[in-house]
Amino acid sequence: MEEYLQRTPDIQWFPGHMAKTRRMIKECVGLVDIVVELTDARIAHSSRNPEINSLVGNKPRIILLNKCDSADPNTTARWVEYYKKQGITAIPTDCKSGKGLGAFLPAVRQVLKPVMEKRAERGMSSKPIRMMIVGIPNAGKSSLINRLAGSKRAKVEDRPGVTRGKQWVRIENGVDLLDMPGVLWPKFEDQRVGEYLAYTGAVKDDVVDTHWLGMRLLSHLYAAYPQMVEKRYKMKPGEGDGLEPFDLLKLVGRKRGMLVSGGEVDTERASLTILDEFRGAVIGRISLEAPEDFE
Repeated sequence: MEEYLQRTPDIQWFPGHMAKTRRMIKECVGLVDIVVELTDARIAHSSRNPEINSLVGNKPRIILLNKCDSADPNTTARWVEYYKKQGITAIPTDCKSGKGLGAFLPAVRQVLKPVMEKRAERGMSSKPIRMMIVGIPNAGKSSLINRLAGSKRAKVEDRPGVTRGKQWVRIENGVDLLDMPGVLWPKFEDQRVGEYLAYTGAVKDDVVDTHWLGMRLLSHLYAAYPQMVEKRYKMKPGEGDGLEPFDLLKLVGRKRGMLVSGGEVDTERASLTILDEFRGAVIGRISLEAPEDFE
């Protein structure tokens, strides 16, 4: 079992409807004034589709660092500064609670100020602002739209791939939003990106080995946030130091009483618990990537 779990599978997921979404984005970008890119604040780099730049060209852009209440706040603040240096407005948000969304539409109007001034000069100030929202699956696009629109116009489910077709939503008088289904890209060149997307649920659990994934995630978490892991799983300080990933997983499973007949640890159950508790921010506010990693 341990040898089986030590191997590194190649994580890839690009179903056919995503190729269709890419085409829709390219075809529809001319209809909008600005592109809103929704990312996951916990993996602020890996949750940005590298194809978006070529698909939307030079359209004005805003980045929403969503699920910020699940991410390390200090790391998120550094991401905001990182994008600011690139001339990109980035706003930490939590679309389920609405946190940060009060700054969203004012930021859109600020970014589009030159466009709005030109429209006013031409007597077209009544023309609505039109924006396109893009992002990876399970980033929270439907929750964002429901918050902004004040109604359940977009179907919301906590799994990737629910929104399959484009839809226009009236956010408020004079502001329309074009929602696009979540889209990944054909090949993750960096295998770490595929792992991080799988950790957060952007890649369907059906296409990955969740037993291996939970073990790998636990190893990452213990390296970066040992005190949070120790507190959550009632470990002694330093108890997991130096352990191989599978042994660390067994330790957590034993601490949680996940035993099967013969006293063996149910490591599959322990892996699923790690994944669920990371995704639900039960372990703590955790970021897996920081801007310093990419500068």
